[in-house]
Amino acid sequence: MTLAPNRSTGSSAGTGGGERPTVPAPGTPSRRDSPGTQPWVMATAVAVAVAGAALGFNGVLRGWAWYSPVFTTVLAVTFSMAVLRSVRAPAWLVAAGGLAALTVDLTFIFFRQQSIAGIIPSPDTLSYLAKFLRRASETVLAESTPVAPNAGIVMLICAVLGLLVILIDALAFRLALPATSGLAILAILVVPAMVKPQSVGVLGFVGAAVGYLLILGSSHWFTPDARARADTARNPGQLRRAAVTAVMALAVTLLLQPVIPGFDQGTFPQGSRLNPFGAATGLNPMISLGTSLRSPAGDGRITFATNAPTAPYLRSVTVDSFDGDSWAPDDRESTRRQGTGRIESGLDTAATEVRVTTAVNTGLYTSPYLPAPYAPESVNGLTGRWSWDPATLSIKGVDTDSRDQQYVVTSVTPQLTAALLAAATEPVRGIPEQFLSRPSNVPEIVRTTADTVTAKAATPYARAMAIQKYLRSVDFSYSLQSPVQGGYDGNGLSVLADFLTLKSGYCIHFASAMAVMARLEGIPSRIAVGYAPGRSTGATVAVSGQGPLPEYEVDARDAHAWPELYFQGVGWVPFEPTPSRGVVPAYAAEAATPSGASTNERNDALTPGSRSTAAPAPTAAPVPLPGAGAPAPGNAHPAQSLYGLGAVLLLALLVAAPRLVRSGVRRRRLRTADRGISGEPGSALPVWAELRDLAMDYGVAPGASETPRHFSQRLRASAALGKPGAAEGAAQRAAASLTADFEREQYGRPSTAPGSGGTGGNPAAADPADSAAARIALVQASLRAHAKPLVRLRAEWLPPSVMSGWQRVLPRPRRILVPTAQRTRRRLAGSWGKIRDAVRRVRRS
Repeated sequence: MTLAPNRSTGSSAGTGGGERPTVPAPGTPSRRDSPGTQPWVMATAVAVAVAGAALGFNGVLRGWAWYSPVFTTVLAVTFSMAVLRSVRAPAWLVAAGGLAALTVDLTFIFFRQQSIAGIIPSPDTLSYLAKFLRRASETVLAESTPVAPNAGIVMLICAVLGLLVILIDALAFRLALPATSGLAILAILVVPAMVKPQSVGVLGFVGAAVGYLLILGSSHWFTPDARARADTARNPGQLRRAAVTAVMALAVTLLLQPVIPGFDQGTFPQGSRLNPFGAATGLNPMISLGTSLRSPAGDGRITFATNAPTAPYLRSVTVDSFDGDSWAPDDRESTRRQGTGRIESGLDTAATEVRVTTAVNTGLYTSPYLPAPYAPESVNGLTGRWSWDPATLSIKGVDTDSRDQQYVVTSVTPQLTAALLAAATEPVRGIPEQFLSRPSNVPEIVRTTADTVTAKAATPYARAMAIQKYLRSVDFSYSLQSPVQGGYDGNGLSVLADFLTLKSGYCIHFASAMAVMARLEGIPSRIAVGYAPGRSTGATVAVSGQGPLPEYEVDARDAHAWPELYFQGVGWVPFEPTPSRGVVPAYAAEAATPSGASTNERNDALTPGSRSTAAPAPTAAPVPLPGAGAPAPGNAHPAQSLYGLGAVLLLALLVAAPRLVRSGVRRRRLRTADRGISGEPGSALPVWAELRDLAMDYGVAPGASETPRHFSQRLRASAALGKPGAAEGAAQRAAASLTADFEREQYGRPSTAPGSGGTGGNPAAADPADSAAARIALVQASLRAHAKPLVRLRAEWLPPSVMSGWQRVLPRPRRILVPTAQRTRRRLAGSWGKIRDAVRRVRRS
């Protein structure tokens, strides 16, 4: 006699009952929808993911003008591939169509005038493509974020995103690996995470997350996994488990990211700035100075000893080329001279010059440019080959860099006075034109401010002093954070307009403002990048021919930029327009700096262990080393303690998670059984599931094709519930009654009498002593009492019923294609079998 279930309710967790749905082949539409729906839905999901992740580039690129071509490119590639897939084109043709659409799109947007019919690339297109790539390379190397969205960098971003669209589409659709496509989306987010001070940002993170979830949902809808669909049908709590898993993952992200190497301080996703390459060890003039200044630790430490009366500025490179979008260094490779034994500028000066000797040890500071006091006459002791620029006297490595260099610089320092500079009124001649070039797109506020500030100045020196005095006035403030929050953390003209409006920024903004306004007033200008005067270490260094010299140090937090203006007959003269940074020169301090103004203070809250500042003085005063005598901020240790406590609690939660989940499942099942006693049918099903899971936890796993009665007999006869062969005890009788209840409810005649559900109409079952919870407790106590210590420990803390369920939820790799070697081996085996059978038939005959 065959027992048939009287309802469609599936068996408990761990049993496989019912017909599994047919799984369509990867990449083919399901019968659930028409064939034409899938390509368009998947294309929309991929477009949302890529275009959403691209929102994080706001802040890497200035403004939003760049997003229109990016969005157009993403749509063109995704829906071109959708069109081909909707007509059932081969996979290779779909990918080729995506590449063709990307090519046509880029040609139409960026090379329309240099192409055939505006969409077909020509030889001129390739030449312009090389120019665009060079412009993009210069932007990446020479500009600081946010950069102006020039055609080169926007074209490069469009091309990369188009290729990623093709890759994500192949992973999510053709190869049926939607979860893996998240790696390509993550690749988009890595760029703003590494470059932007505020990391990816909310828009980019939310856009990428929404798109990724759409890809997962669309893939599951059109090519569902039979295991996932079956589990969903039988386990209505799967959504709740998914939510718990998501909450735990988010908690791990929030609690552990501050202690993971490679993350700066902040809260994900807005402030946890990914930096997988570690902290910078030197000042790179090609990137934002704000990155070095915001470094909580002083990296790239340089020590130097000098016989100068005051600690000098260390100058690495001169930034003199300005096209309106940004300042950039011009290395002038064709005019550079080899060797540093003799360096000369070729410019005469009326000022008295004093020779200064400085011994420098760069340590871990790494840069292609060599830090040295201005103006160097010779540099000795270097390793490797070096060259220098006659126009700027910047020293650059040919086949080496500044890391671990010890050298001695002989420099000349002109003794400038205000009277000497005021007398320098002759027209400028004999310097490159680029130091006077004025961009054509100067914002009105910049031009108006320059004219207003210098309206009463009659000489170049008076105009320079008026500009410096204006920028050092009380209307301006030094801040590392305001440019980031205001979105003008750079050095272009649009950034400069924002800076003059908000009047808050750091050295690059003040130096850029003075250099641009000086050029507008006819004064040649450039920007020097290097380090402000350092701090005394208290030690002395013996230098040959000089005796012991006082030693100073600088690090990344001393990174600085200052303008240099040219006066005919005097030469290049440095100024200090940045308030609370550097030292105002004596020739510029009389009219520009009020009495008692700060000179080298660090007043930003991002620099830990802030040091006391001193008024202008003829000598550099020793300043305590970072952390040597300054206590850490008051909330540093409590914050670390809270994070440590949070990590411990999280670890404890992870260890106890299987036990907590198992206890929660047991309580839920028994509550359902108790409700069944009061009249709700179906109470025996969760109790039976609990009995099976208890047996599995203690080593008696049910078989996939085992009947409930056979499993119950095997459990009662096993050593898990007592000594085999002994008389049945309370636990065996409880297991037998639970089995009878399940068989009666699952296979017996339906009962409509109130109170009959779950107990088969037995009124005695209403006795609390005979309740499902009491019988389960008897079985559990017996299993625990007869289990070995390791088995008991595993059942309580790593129950197999929970762990196996989690393993089923985890994605399993799908075998999409049978390798050629396997197919060949199978064919050979089949052929050999046919030959063998033929030989046997011949022998028999």
